Parts: sequence; C-alpha cells; structure tokens
Amino acid sequence: MQFGLMSVSDITEDPTTGHTPSEAEKIQAAITIARHAEDAGLDVFALGEHHNPPFWSSSPTTTLAAIAAQTERLIVSTATTLITTNDPVKIAEDYAMLQHVAGGRADLMLGRGNTGPVYPWFGQDIRQGLPLAIENYNLLHRLWREDVVDWEGKFRSPLQGFTSTPRPLDGVPPFVWHGSIRTPEIAEQAAYYGDGFFANSIFWPAEHYQRLITLYRQRYAHYGHGAPEEAIVGLGGQVFMRTNSQDAVREFRPYFDNAPVYGHGPSLEDFSEMTPLTVGSPQQVIDRYAGMRDLFGDYQRQLFLIDHAGLPLKTVLEQIDILGAEVVPVLRRELQKDRPVAVPDAPTHRARVRAVFGDGPGRQARPGANRGDNLTAGSPYQDAATPTGSSFGTAASVGR
Repeated sequence: MQFGLMSVSDITEDPTTGHTPSEAEKIQAAITIARHAEDAGLDVFALGEHHNPPFWSSSPTTTLAAIAAQTERLIVSTATTLITTNDPVKIAEDYAMLQHVAGGRADLMLGRGNTGPVYPWFGQDIRQGLPLAIENYNLLHRLWREDVVDWEGKFRSPLQGFTSTPRPLDGVPPFVWHGSIRTPEIAEQAAYYGDGFFANSIFWPAEHYQRLITLYRQRYAHYGHGAPEEAIVGLGGQVFMRTNSQDAVREFRPYFDNAPVYGHGPSLEDFSEMTPLTVGSPQQVIDRYAGMRDLFGDYQRQLFLIDHAGLPLKTVLEQIDILGAEVVPVLRRELQKDRPVAVPDAPTHRARVRAVFGDGPGRQARPGANRGDNLTAGSPYQDAATPTGSSFGTAASVGR
C-alpha cells in the first residue's frame, strides 16, 4: 500500500483569521508540505491541475519537479492531469521529463476536470469531453511506447514520423491512473489499457464508487490483464484529527462551512456520514479507513486531502505528523492482514522496469531516434497485442 496526500491547490481565506494567503505563499507551502510528508513516512504527494481562481496549480509538473529535487523517495504525482484540454504530445514530453528529473519517482492521474469553462479556454468543446479523453490518451499511450509515431485523429493535427522527447526513463513510461468521480467510461478506459483506476471518493457515497470500481475490475479481467482482484485501485479521502474528537469537530467546522468545494451545503455531520470525510480522533480515522477494504476490496493507493479550505500551514503540518506517527503505520498493518498473494503491490518505476527487463538495465533511448524507422519493432514494450472489440484502441474510432 502507498499512502500520501493530494492537493487541489485552492487559495481560500482562513475563516478564523480573515487571512487569505498569496499565490506565492501557497506555492511555497505546497513544497513544504510535500517535504514534510516524506519526513513523516508518507509515500506520495499528488497535485491537481486547475486554470481558474481560486486555484494556483496551472503547471503541476513545474511544482512536482521542484519537490522531486528536494526529496529522496517521495513519489510525485498529479491529482488530475487534464487529458481533454492538454495536448497529448505536451503531456508525453512534460511527464517523461518529470520522470527523468525525479529518477523514476513520478506518475500521473488523468481526468477530464470539473471546470466546464476550461474547454473553450484551450480551444475545445466540452460536449466532446469523452471523445477527447479517448483519442488523446490513445495518442499519449503510443507516444510513450513507439519511438516513431504516424498518427491521425479528429481533434489535433496529424503526426508523421514524430518522436516524443525525452523518451521514457529506462524505456518504461510513467504509470497512469485514470481518475473519475462519476464516469463509467473512464473506468472502462483504465481497464482497457491495464492502467490504474483512482476513485476520487471525496464527494459521493461509497455505493457509487463501489459500482465504478467493480466495473473497472470486471473489465480489467475482460481485457486479459489479470483477475479482478489484480486490478490497480486508488482511493481519495479526507481527514481532520485531534486527540479528542470534540476538539477536531470544533476546530474544523468553520473551515468546512466556508470551503469553496462543499461549504454552504450539507452539514459537517451529514457530509461525514455520506463520504469518507472523517473528523475526529486518530483512532476514528484508523477505524474508518481500515474498513475501506470491506467496501472496495484490496487496493494499492490511499491519498488524503488535508491542505484545503483555508487551513493554515501550521495546522496542515500537524495533521501530517498525526498521519505519519499514529494513523498510517496502523493502516499499513491492518490493510496488509490476510491480503491475498495475488493482489499486486502498488506500482513503482523500479518494479515496472524489472517486470519488463528482469534484473537487467532498462532500455536507453538511442540518440537521433527520429529517422523514419520504427525502432520499437520487436522490442519488449511495443504495443504488440492491443485488445480488440473496444473503442479505446484507435483514433479512427472516435468520430473520425
């Protein structure tokens, strides 16, 4: 199991002091939080992508590269990379570069985002959201696995003899999670490619995400990637803790009530009952999240949202200390108990390189690869066996 933090990068007034931090303060705070997460024994720091106030993280790879340079073992990831409005060529380049900078400690979570106006800002039509997600990821998948790509689709100009640079580190692309709040087609897409599925379960009841995860597991097996229990699942969550649960509720309530994502809606108590939000003692958090396996099966990654809603940096760091000292060590033990042998570990770059190349070194990109010859022919990481019978395999199937 991997445990970590995810940040939505909101800039929100602290309702208890009236202070609203600047963009500069929040950007530096994110780097501090990520370093502190590693010091506390957490495994992952994931950062969202947004292009509108009150969020600051329009270029997550820049921030994640800075974090990677200041940490030693922390996996840096995204809590959403917009597959619909980013050019897949630029995603391929940026995240391969991040992978190199981080020494392999990088992956990404793809999603469509939750801000409708972002589509026209980047020249796209929100009504084409799903076809964009399908076509763009098909191209991204190929760019990381074929040294020379000829491609034509509906939503961008064709490519002829194109090589994305740098090539993935050791010949193995970054691991991809497909994140979704509500869309079964995204679970299907993750299953088709044998990628991870991340249920960002911070808003809706568990029953909704059970349906999505069950669909993903079934389709993962359908496409021949392994048994349903071998599928790679991640979950989102939210916590706020103090030694005494009453203190936690009293301290967190004004932040909850004024949060931009759920403030002025359901009460703290109702929202906590409907979603994984747990406000209370460390033991209450342990009890709640140890039970996630009963709801969703064995899974690989648990991310917590804690640096939002105007919470000051000092409080966020205190929450990380509680997670690292009192909660995560117990959850690691509890979620490992009676874990079936067939359930895979969370993906890491080193393990994925070993799966392809054994104990030998990974493949190094050849200088000047883009010379019109497809260098992936016969290589162990070529798309040699693309599943059939699905709309996810070709750009031509997406409205062309």
